[in-house]
Amino acid sequence: MLKKILAATAMLFAVASWAAVDVNKATEAELDSLKGVGPALSKRIIEARKQGEFKDWADFMHRVKGVKDKSATKLSGEGLTVNGQPFNASAPVTRNDAKKAAPAAAAPKAPAKP
Repeated sequence: MLKKILAATAMLFAVASWAAVDVNKATEAELDSLKGVGPALSKRIIEARKQGEFKDWADFMHRVKGVKDKSATKLSGEGLTVNGQPFNASAPVTRNDAKKAAPAAAAPKAPAKP
């Protein structure tokens, strides 16, 4: 009986460790727990998230320094998601996509000439 309880407990921990970690909801500790995310990257993610939630992977990659296609693929493979979505490596993110996804800067517009 004890073996069955231990086996069931071990299975629950295994399932929990494979659970997805959403970048918009994760704590610094949860981000740190992912392979490939160290203290420096988790702090950059938390700081960038203070500007607002990440809309998609393009927005995440644009706002978090050091995250490009290759690292996004690895992080997604470890369970990181953006709004519940894994990184789609078959549709690489371009700089133009990232600029479109990034929030617009609050720059004053010049008045139109009459």
